[in-house]
Amino acid sequence: MTNSGLTALIIGAAIEIHEALGPGLLESAYEQALEYELALRGVTCARQVGLPLRYKNLELERGYRLDMVVADAVVVEVKSVSLINPVHVKQVLTYLRLSGLRVGLILNFNVRLMKEGIKRVISDHDVG
Repeated sequence: MTNSGLTALIIGAAIEIHEALGPGLLESAYEQALEYELALRGVTCARQVGLPLRYKNLELERGYRLDMVVADAVVVEVKSVSLINPVHVKQVLTYLRLSGLRVGLILNFNVRLMKEGIKRVISDHDVG
């Protein structure tokens, strides 16, 4: 499946969850529901994925935790905030650079309509 097809599938799952649960819940509830919905759709994902962080000679085994990595291709950052800020986009860009992936989604469930809470993030770093 292409990254575009995969992100469309993830967004469809998020919209279904939002229609059923609505805004105002904890991020962890949406994250768990999204994992379940993606599994129902036959898509693998991992939650709370440890991302090693290297700085000079210092290695932190689990410097960060990615909310989700879907099909080993898309980083998903689940939010339940009043709005997506530029720092959230920078956060996902950093995750993409550190993970070597190119595509990310920020899904903010604390919105009136889910389409208002979706932000695609594409990294232009070289993938080795």
